[in-house]
Amino acid sequence: MSRRAPLRAGGLVAVLLATGLLSTPADAAPGVFLDPSLRTPLPETTERARLADRRSLVVGDRLFVQGDASGAYPASGFHTRGEMGGFWAPPVKLLDGLWFGVDGSWLAGGSATEYASGAGYERFRYQAPGGVTAERVQFVPDGLQSAVIGVTLRAPRSRTVTLAVDAHSDLMPAYPWTGTTPTSTERDLPDSVSGDRTGLTFREQSADHDYAAVVSGTRAPSGVRAGGTHRGPQDPPVLCPATGDAPYRCDDSAGGKGAGGGLEYRVELSANRPTTLWFAVSGSEQGLAAARSQQRAALADPAGAFAAKLDARRAVAARTRVDLPGDRLLQSSVEWSKQNLADSVQEARDLRVREVNAGTAYPAPVGTVARARWIGAGFPDYPWLFATDGEYSAHAAVAAGDFDSVRAHLRALRDVSDLVNRRSGKVVHEVVSTGDVYFGTNADPGNTDETAKFPSTVALLWRWTGDDSVRDEFYDAAVRALRYVDRTLDTDGDGWPEGLGNVERAGMGEEKLDNTVYYIRGLRDLADLATSKADREVARWATTKADDLQSRFEAQWWNGAGTNAYADSIDLPDAGGNDNTRIFQRHWTGVTPMEADLPTGPLAQRDHALAALTQREKPCYTGEFGLYHTGSGPTTTGNPGPSCDNAVSQVPSERSTFSLNTAIMAVAEGNYGRLSQQRAYTTGNARIQLDNRVWEKPGAMPEIAPSPDFTANIDRPFTDRSMVLQAWGTYGVLWPVVHQQLGIDPDLGRRTLSVVPQIPAGQTRVAGENILLGKGSASVSAELTGQVLRVRASVERVRADVVVGAVLPEGKRVAAVTVGGKPVPYRVVTTSRGTEVRAAVGPRADLSIRLAG
Repeated sequence: MSRRAPLRAGGLVAVLLATGLLSTPADAAPGVFLDPSLRTPLPETTERARLADRRSLVVGDRLFVQGDASGAYPASGFHTRGEMGGFWAPPVKLLDGLWFGVDGSWLAGGSATEYASGAGYERFRYQAPGGVTAERVQFVPDGLQSAVIGVTLRAPRSRTVTLAVDAHSDLMPAYPWTGTTPTSTERDLPDSVSGDRTGLTFREQSADHDYAAVVSGTRAPSGVRAGGTHRGPQDPPVLCPATGDAPYRCDDSAGGKGAGGGLEYRVELSANRPTTLWFAVSGSEQGLAAARSQQRAALADPAGAFAAKLDARRAVAARTRVDLPGDRLLQSSVEWSKQNLADSVQEARDLRVREVNAGTAYPAPVGTVARARWIGAGFPDYPWLFATDGEYSAHAAVAAGDFDSVRAHLRALRDVSDLVNRRSGKVVHEVVSTGDVYFGTNADPGNTDETAKFPSTVALLWRWTGDDSVRDEFYDAAVRALRYVDRTLDTDGDGWPEGLGNVERAGMGEEKLDNTVYYIRGLRDLADLATSKADREVARWATTKADDLQSRFEAQWWNGAGTNAYADSIDLPDAGGNDNTRIFQRHWTGVTPMEADLPTGPLAQRDHALAALTQREKPCYTGEFGLYHTGSGPTTTGNPGPSCDNAVSQVPSERSTFSLNTAIMAVAEGNYGRLSQQRAYTTGNARIQLDNRVWEKPGAMPEIAPSPDFTANIDRPFTDRSMVLQAWGTYGVLWPVVHQQLGIDPDLGRRTLSVVPQIPAGQTRVAGENILLGKGSASVSAELTGQVLRVRASVERVRADVVVGAVLPEGKRVAAVTVGGKPVPYRVVTTSRGTEVRAAVGPRADLSIRLAG
């Protein structure tokens, strides 16, 4: 049984309710609890079923914790097999787990009655012996390599209980991994443990590193034990095998080299009065003094730190507030997606940058990046810096008003890329928090799209902020990126770049569709940046190149021939003189020509776009939760799914629904004004995040949805699951709502702003407020009543010429446009979205469009 319920008073939560830091709702969308005074949501979603089978996760920008929803810590993840869970303070792991017990009964497993996922925290409820109830609230203060835990106990009668705390370390770096050279086991060293009345200390030291972790509380323990395993209910541990199939659940990797320790507390409880004890886990890659400094800061005022965390997340929630009465599920998903993005931000210091050549080498570092901050891709196995993920997530982040994280992500990519690639212009693919560059150096064949996307992400942020310092900081890197693609990744000189793209599957040609699409968009965006800087040479080069490629794009890439699709890739010329042969494999990247939005609109021409989108909506491409990775149809290896065409592919279908694929499809549908069709895809991502029949962790959008070819995470071994939280899926929620339904389209670098909403067919109202634009904001509502479409817009503190309008419902035309009952000049414009009415009415407008037809 799963449910959504407000926070119930008890212990720490009671204090926060009394002070107004938390509040229960008067009237809220599912999973969103409104503070009536601040009108700001504090999402919390609860789960009671199969708690030991679900992963838990709580994140701060310098530490994250992953266990299970009962409070135990199964061995999780696959990069370093079984070690990706527990307490991580990037770039090092601290603990395998931290367990609590009352009077000999561990607070985990069967004693757990409820798990709650909230805005920046998580909460566990337990039933202990003697009628004692326990609540564990866990959060990570931003800026600290610390996790803070509040344990609240309540008894029906006065009594003294014993609270036990077990901790087991495994100090190790985030790289190397199980299957790399060297392996994680070869680099990992045995931990040491010591304990006293201040708590437990764990260390791993060598000539080149000093890792430390400390565990303690705000009161002195009555007993301390250092040494042994100390794994709570997971003692003795079930070890995962080093190779081969792992069981559904095990407790540690076979190569674990951690140490254990225990603390004990005598706690006097008064009848029916909650008592809270505070604990923290802190660590550092810079030695014991740094770890202890983090611990002192975390425990100086734990309740105040929790209040500060909630306040920070309330600020996140206050931005981009939407009202979607026709789609409350999507409205709730917007609220949770903002929190998911906030959860994804990570930071590390002193990254020692080295090229590890996809795990086959481990040379000396080429240099150090003092500080890197980024939007992490996914937890627990991909919490580090990716270029592809970051570009998609950047669209969601600007829609959510988080400009700083996008800028920091761009800076991290540039700094690492320039160091490891010697300023060639190539953008790295994957960088671990240690600084190890797994892929994306000059010697690697891709990922080409990431280099092509860099200028587009710069342009996106510049347009949403109007901040020329953004453009100026990254302009040189943007120019070098596209010059690199032109100079290095087009060996046959036909303009279509070579190298790996988002899909890396057998049988693909050297030139990939998504690389081409994002390269053309990148050229258009670079031309915009160059023009604004009066760099005529670059503007002319980028425009000429884009004009040429765009003029030839449809003829080269449209596959036609009954497939209603673009080719996934094309071959280079071969010895027999065959040139530019199209290869069609039904990959999700076939949607990118409709998804990529150039300054002049989406790349794909309208007739091809509509045919391709309609084809992708069919069951050979789309399942219950969205778009498959690779659609089904005739193949040389058989046909495991429905067919929508007769083209024979060389690769089998891959009917796994990634939240990114679904996001790409949602955005593509919206680019062509197909909001009715879009809803299937926004709903798909919202359901895997919020539908209690689907989720693994409440409120977290995962990497892959349950699909015909992908068993639901909750039924897979903990070492073989997709990410429990993946940032890129939020692209398919925030961007469709803010940019397409609410119609917010800033070009503040040029001091213009369009607010042209589109109400989905069958709905009557969409609205949003406090949508950040530069140093200001916009609010908008669009409402259809009979034959009148009313658009209200208010733009505050934004230096821009403002145009307000709406996309007309299909089959309707304009009878009159008025403001305050008086006619105003307007234009009727045909775009990819449909017929738009636009009026230059200034930053505050109450526009009425009378419809006919």
